[in-house]
Amino acid sequence: MRDLSGKKLAILATSGFEQSELMEPHKQLKEAGATVEIVSLETKNIRGWNKDQWDQSVAVDRAVSEAKVDDYDALILPGGQINPDILRADESAVAFVRDFAASGKPVAAICHAPWLLIEADIVRGRRATSYHSIRTDMKNAGADWRDEEVVVDGNLITSRAPNDIPAFVNAVADAVAEGTGAR
Repeated sequence: MRDLSGKKLAILATSGFEQSELMEPHKQLKEAGATVEIVSLETKNIRGWNKDQWDQSVAVDRAVSEAKVDDYDALILPGGQINPDILRADESAVAFVRDFAASGKPVAAICHAPWLLIEADIVRGRRATSYHSIRTDMKNAGADWRDEEVVVDGNLITSRAPNDIPAFVNAVADAVAEGTGAR
């Protein structure tokens, strides 16, 4: 993986995030030298969902209402069904995603997290993937949906599921190391 020393990444999540889709990227990107902050609707701890039960909690570093795009080099959106469904109903979370995409900095979403991309209206005309069950949602929002482990279209990075995490994290690291959207 690329050296990400000096880079600062935001993971936007709330309780109900898919455990592996937050924890693994967080761990691997920190090991690559990045500072990784958890941004959330909440201000203390959020709890993950692991298969069919609540699991580990992680500390929140910053409330989304206080987060600024200029403070970060990339935005990562973990999936799960609960997490993105709650976030897409919150205008401050959707605005943060929309503003991040408009900045040209990498925005990376995995599994059900592209629901946030749909709500922010940033998949129209873009190549992207997602968990198979929201394929129709993606297509209806105007995405050129692909069944691939990772799809990169400019600054937009998407993956399907936990099995795709290695390719997802490498694509994020490549985009961040390059300093702009991966091409």
